[in-house]
Order: sequence, then C-alpha cells, then structure tokens
Amino acid sequence: MNAVIKPAPAAAIAPRFPALPLGGLAGTSFKHEHLAAILAEGAQRGFFEVHAENYMGAGGPPHRALEAIRRDHPLSLHGVCMSIGGERPLDLAHLKRFKNLVERYEPALVSEHLAWSTHENTYFNDLLPLPYTVATLGRVCDHIDEVQEAICRPLLLENPSTYVAFRESTMSETDFIRAIVRRTGCGLLLDINNVFVSATNHGFAAREYLADFPLSHVGEIHLAGHAEQADDEGYPLLIDSHDGPVANAVWKLYEIVIAQCGPIPTLVEWDSNIPDWPILKAEAAAAQAILDRCHTIVEDRHAAA
Repeated sequence: MNAVIKPAPAAAIAPRFPALPLGGLAGTSFKHEHLAAILAEGAQRGFFEVHAENYMGAGGPPHRALEAIRRDHPLSLHGVCMSIGGERPLDLAHLKRFKNLVERYEPALVSEHLAWSTHENTYFNDLLPLPYTVATLGRVCDHIDEVQEAICRPLLLENPSTYVAFRESTMSETDFIRAIVRRTGCGLLLDINNVFVSATNHGFAAREYLADFPLSHVGEIHLAGHAEQADDEGYPLLIDSHDGPVANAVWKLYEIVIAQCGPIPTLVEWDSNIPDWPILKAEAAAAQAILDRCHTIVEDRHAAA
C-alpha cells in the first residue's frame, strides 16, 4: 500500500531566501545592465525593486539575475499591470503569475497601483486615473481583497500621478485612499514624486495633500524624476517620466514626510535613460542619508526621555 504524503503546512516550509531586514533602508530599481557592477560590489546595504511583469516567464536569464540579487538583498515586488481600478474582473491568469512570483522570491514588500490599464482585450502602456466615486471605491476594494487573498499578505497601494480629473468624482483622492485602507486593510506606497506631479498639474498644494494623506499606513516610499513640459495654454505640465534624478522640490517633501513618519523604506525609481550604476546608487545614498539622520534623531529623543 502506497503511503499518502501530505504537503507540509506553509509555515513549515523553509524559505528559499534569507529574510533580510528592510526597515530604514533606501533602495533602487534593479536594472540588468547594472548586474555586473552590483555583484562586483558584493552584498551591500539597501534593497532592490523589480516590476513583476518582467519576471513572469518560467526561467531564463531574467530569473538567474534576480536570484543572484535576491540572495544578498531584500526585494520589493512592484506590479504595474494588475489594473486594480479596471471595470472588468481581474485577469486570473495574471494574478496567478503574480502570486507565484511572491512565493518564488519572498519579497519584503509587494505593491500595485491605484489605476486601470486594460479595457476588454486592450492593454494600455499607461496607468490611467479613476473617478473617485462610491462605485469605483467598491470595485477597487473588491479587487484588492482578491489580490490579498491570493498572495496571503497585505498589498501596498500606490497613489497615482494624474493629468486629468473627473467631474463625477464625489470625494478627494486622499479620502478615497483612506476609505480603501479602512475597508481592505491594505497598506500604502506613497510616491512623493507622484504627489508633486499631480499637485503641479492640477494646481493644488503638495504639502496640503500630504497633510491629509493617511501616512500612518505607508509601508514604502517612492522617489523619482519627472519631465517638465507645458500644456496647450502654456501652464506647467509635469510628466512622471522616471528618466532623471529626483527634483529638489521632491527631496524637500520627502524630508518633511520622513521627519513626521520616521525612516520608512524608500525606493528611487529610474526606468528610462538609465544611467551608470554609480549615478543611481548615489541617488539611493542621498535618500539613505535622510533616513539615517531621522533614525539618529529618533534614537537621541529616546535616550533623552
């Protein structure tokens, strides 16, 4: 008689990678052109973030590179194609691939966007904005619940960069995000460059937006560069391009947030016009310096208490 071998409970399965600490660290987007330079430096302080959709194949060079990075560094897995805000049901095949990546690489953080990017069988290259209504809120929360149930962990939801607003919106973006957190228990990824881009494009104050943002639920911060243009009427128009260094105004907003919230893990995104590794590493080092100053201040306050 053949014995029946039951799979071990999830908690009993040994992790494939070390559970490296992430608190108070700055990181960068992982780009394959930087692999040799990163490996030559060996294990270093910081973490890397990758777009999930770049690793949804079964194997090959992309996975070998990511495995080499993950052995010595924490990982943040960032989805860009889930279409959380889409009207149609989530793509279950895509969600399964996303779940498999979470299980395969055991990332410290997992995130997606408050946006939509699909319509029927059409897939867009952009993360498109949503009307902030009760109906949209219900749909977004249902989708987040579905993702969180699949990956068995909280999802971090990223605030969008926007270029248009909807007349039918019945609540502010910050109220909408707050309601999502309350209903789903998800965390938040605060993209400070997105805040600055949207504030400039729509004519509101970025600091007021941040003052109304549910900062206590932020588990990761994004910083990135943007492109400066003008609209048809000559007003400033910023594009969330991720193709250059972080702007001074965004650094200032970041310092305000860190001073208020403490050293939250911070990722510098740079996705096009990719520079040599030392330049991207220097951007992360600038963020790390701010995080370290904050950590020192917090420790001094505790010592004096």
